[in-house]
Amino acid sequence: MAERGRESDPWIVTAAITLVVLGVLNLLAIGMTTNAVRHVLFAAAGLALMWWVSRLRMGDLRAFGWVVFTVATVMLAAVPLAGVATKGAQRWLDFGVFTVQPSELAKLGLILVPAGILAGGFTFGRFVAALAAAGVPIALVALQPDLSTAVVLVATVMVMLILARVPLLPLLPLLAVGIASLPLAVLFLRPYQLERVQVFLSSSADPSGAGWAARQADIAIGSGGWWGLARDPLYDVRADYLPEAEHDLAFASLVYGWGLFAGLAVVVATSVIVWRAVLAARTARTREAALVAAGIGGLFGIHALVSVGASLSLLPHTGMPIPLFSYGGTAALAGFVGVGLVLAVRRDGVARPLWAPEPKRRRHHRPRAVSAGAMTVTASLMVMSVVTWQLQHDRGPELRTMGEAQMTRCIRLPAERGLILDRNGVPLAVNAAEYAVAVVSGIFDENDAASRGRLAALLGSSPDELTEVLRGRGEGEPQIAVGRVTPDQARRIVDARLPGMLVVPSGRRSYPYGAMLASVLGHVGVADQQDMERWPHLALGSRVGKAGLEKQYDALLRGSDGKQCLYVDPAGRLVATGERVDPLRGHDLRLNLDIGLQDLATTALTEAIRTSRGDLGAAIVMDARTGAVLALASVPGADNNVYGPPADVVALAAQAQTPGPSPLVNNVTQTAVPPGSTFKIVVAAANAEYPVLAPDAVIETGAAYTYGGHTFRNWQPMGPHNLLQAIQRSDNVYFYKLGELLGPEKMADVADQLGAGRRSGIDLPGEAEGFLGTPANVGSIGATWYPGSTLLMGIGQGTVSATPLQVARWTAGIATGAMVTPQLAAAYGPTAEIPIPTAQPLRLPFADRLDPVRAGMRASASAGTAGQLADLPVPAAAKTGTAEDPSAPGEGLNAWFSAIAPFEAPEIVVSVLVRGGGFGSATSGPVVKKLLERYFPRPPGVVPNR
Repeated sequence: MAERGRESDPWIVTAAITLVVLGVLNLLAIGMTTNAVRHVLFAAAGLALMWWVSRLRMGDLRAFGWVVFTVATVMLAAVPLAGVATKGAQRWLDFGVFTVQPSELAKLGLILVPAGILAGGFTFGRFVAALAAAGVPIALVALQPDLSTAVVLVATVMVMLILARVPLLPLLPLLAVGIASLPLAVLFLRPYQLERVQVFLSSSADPSGAGWAARQADIAIGSGGWWGLARDPLYDVRADYLPEAEHDLAFASLVYGWGLFAGLAVVVATSVIVWRAVLAARTARTREAALVAAGIGGLFGIHALVSVGASLSLLPHTGMPIPLFSYGGTAALAGFVGVGLVLAVRRDGVARPLWAPEPKRRRHHRPRAVSAGAMTVTASLMVMSVVTWQLQHDRGPELRTMGEAQMTRCIRLPAERGLILDRNGVPLAVNAAEYAVAVVSGIFDENDAASRGRLAALLGSSPDELTEVLRGRGEGEPQIAVGRVTPDQARRIVDARLPGMLVVPSGRRSYPYGAMLASVLGHVGVADQQDMERWPHLALGSRVGKAGLEKQYDALLRGSDGKQCLYVDPAGRLVATGERVDPLRGHDLRLNLDIGLQDLATTALTEAIRTSRGDLGAAIVMDARTGAVLALASVPGADNNVYGPPADVVALAAQAQTPGPSPLVNNVTQTAVPPGSTFKIVVAAANAEYPVLAPDAVIETGAAYTYGGHTFRNWQPMGPHNLLQAIQRSDNVYFYKLGELLGPEKMADVADQLGAGRRSGIDLPGEAEGFLGTPANVGSIGATWYPGSTLLMGIGQGTVSATPLQVARWTAGIATGAMVTPQLAAAYGPTAEIPIPTAQPLRLPFADRLDPVRAGMRASASAGTAGQLADLPVPAAAKTGTAEDPSAPGEGLNAWFSAIAPFEAPEIVVSVLVRGGGFGSATSGPVVKKLLERYFPRPPGVVPNR
């Protein structure tokens, strides 16, 4: 007599309960507590059903199958008449207290009935009967429409046919018809089902549309790690982004919440059920019982494969639950009934280990390929587990970042800009004492009258006014600006600690000295496309330096913006506050500039322009030893306070319509005009490098010089002069002849070394190059080099143009023997204590041969064209210039004056230009003298020589 099997199978029961527990954990993690309780209640009812079904006699199995099949078919027929519709499909019957999904019962029916029909062996009649019986519920499910379940039902029937050892010949036509009808299935798919197929077939699906579920499943699985994020305080927000987390994508949701370890537990539990069903099939006493047990195992395996595969985007999203794990009352009950059937088969079977060979006389009872099928299911689930781990390993950080980004909205907290100070710490650019106040929508309770009243009082407005502001916000705006306040008010609002409040600097820049420094300091504005290209990390709406030092040192001055992050749900509603990063104030910038010298230079220039009727002026005071710029005055100037931001549009329009030269141009660095006689010392330096005329050689000069049939006049008749005298009296004829002897190339070579025709490298944007003409480069621009061009080059006219900064550099270079790089900025830092490196002076190769030129400059300042400097407290050297300039107003004469002092050990160089100002000594000379007197104050009681 055959040995009776054990009464129960703790392995399959434990696996079933494990799936239920994991399902409950998933529901609790995603905040579906009510559903979790319902899941437990259905599981309890299912356990009772499982126990009852496990007591079934095998003789009652066929009758039980037909009862289940009939009830499922009747319910399916009732669904179109009284079913509950979701997404355009009717799948449920509502019985008030609970709903039933008949298709889940149909799955059991399509295992039990075909097993009973085919248990007696294959005949064509039984084959047709099984197909006919199965066709009814399959058709009813497809018409709901629930094509994914219909496909599973078809797969279940095919599995039963294979297990029942139906010959392959009758199966081939069925397979052929199924494959041929796949294209026709598209006609019955709903839009959302078509989208799912499109997402599976295409890698370019819109992640915010059709690809949303697939993207969220990837994020969930990739972010879960080994232990999940369910203990993260924000997990409820994260979980909201995964659709159908309790059902279709329950596996992805479980991994998200409880980690890969929990996902593996689902795979292992399902595999245990499959294998215990296979063992029951192999030990079954009857063919029908074996088919039922194998069919139940196949059903669990198919569901798990499809559901896990969909979560990993290895299969289309079909809405397939994992029995006992995914939420669903009918599915849970059907799952436990299936487990009960396996227990009933095992209870009636012969106890034998899984690995024990089966007696030959019973092999015809064994379902076809049952062990191979179980191996295939298990191997597939293991492969999917590896894919899950690989997704986490390869893309985990990327997907976690993606998940964090989609739920985070950050409000920029602009950093306060650093101050700009003069060399003595006097503020030149400061921040307006004004703060912007905003409330965060969804965090600040707008409906709380007490909070509104308290905030209104702090803002100095009425509750009604505040209410109107709050109602006028734009759709979807995370913050609402409610006003601007003083620093004291801002401090009180911060101290009040009202939830959802943001208090940030207004960002408005203030310039106490206005037009005096506008062309040096520049201004601040909202970043445009060019700024974003220059600084790609800038946030939209950032305020950056747009001109001058504000632009040059923007990276230091701007600081680092902070942020207040907020968490939003998939609908974009704010649900919680996130990370806050406080802004870091920008560094202060201390300049070499002396505001006292700057004020004097601007005032003196303005007076010189007014009295001479010139149109613009420029003055630079620079340390001849280091290049430190002590003053950089440009007239006319514009008030940079009007740029805001926000800009004063009316004031800007008025400035733009002001007649005359542009007040936005820095005339020291950006206005290049003929340098006139100030260039003569450059020509004299060329003679030192390329000697063509001995410095002490006296040559005839006179009132003019005729060359090539043209007469080139002197500014006044003069007698014979050597180099010193020619510089002292600014003798044009001497330098006509010297220029002729040198030639343009030699003059240009030395002029280039002295900085003519190229930028100095000053730390201001937009510096002009000027122009240093030679026959070669003049020809390259389509112009003509005439014989007289060389003579004109000798006196700084014609093809030579220079900025006041370039004149100051070559004056200092000749006096000291080294070229310096001009620099306005001296130091930076929280207290402007970190020195900014300065380029080392570049020694001129002909520095030791410049004494005759320096002597001429000294003679000019003591008793020559620059003789007004003779009574300074220190000896000076200088060169004047009166240059013809067609662009200058009046008589078209530019007034130049460039001086350096003390002569023996030069400290500072001062160069001044007044365009249209006439004679340099008369117009620009007094400006230079005032600046030198300011820098070298006369000792008390000392009266200057007159």
